Amino acid sequence: MAPSSPCFPRPGFWAALDTAQRTALRAAARARQYAVKAPLVYQGDESDHVIIIERGWTKVTSSTEDGHDVVLAVRGPGDLLAESAVLGGRTRSATVTALSPVRALVVPANRFTGFLDAHPDVWMLVTGTFVQRIDDSDRRLRAHVASRGTQRLARLLADLAERSAQHVPPAPDGSIVIGPRLSQEELGSWMDASRETVARALTGLRAAALIRTGRRRITVVDLPGLRAYAGDAEPAD
Repeated sequence: MAPSSPCFPRPGFWAALDTAQRTALRAAARARQYAVKAPLVYQGDESDHVIIIERGWTKVTSSTEDGHDVVLAVRGPGDLLAESAVLGGRTRSATVTALSPVRALVVPANRFTGFLDAHPDVWMLVTGTFVQRIDDSDRRLRAHVASRGTQRLARLLADLAERSAQHVPPAPDGSIVIGPRLSQEELGSWMDASRETVARALTGLRAAALIRTGRRRITVVDLPGLRAYAGDAEPAD
């Protein structure tokens, strides 16, 4: 089977707005700060506002029937949160928790829908957010079926490195520090693998000189090589 093409991240919701749209949306919002580990929204809550992250990283988790939290995604600067629950008129389907100090804009539901009515072209951005997240979920599911644990982790870290580089430029040597600081348990939950599998995979990627690691800190030192390892690109000659 031919390797799948990498899915390069699109600009976040906020970055895709023009100046007038940002001004109008900021006027409808209130600014709020969240400390590390603070929840931004809870699974099962009523949907009365959306959130736009201005700074910082969060994780999206869902609780299973036995009380186990599963990591579904990370969201970072410029991302729109909780919009599907508000626009669909249903309760929150997941909990969002700060991985770092977060600064965000909180927009009441009626003000957000009013903003969309006044700026109908932004509806396409919201729809694009839905579609991209469904595509990302499908891609991870296919990777789970077709790839080894180390390949799945390589793909996940490459995706996170590309997203991180949108907000903090790579170092002069081209290395990229991954912004969202996830534990081995969190990485394992996201890729449906044990902590031991993640630890072995990190060891293998370090030995291949593709990453460096510290306490909750992963630096990608060879992004093209990491993509090639994951099977997303042909290795360079």
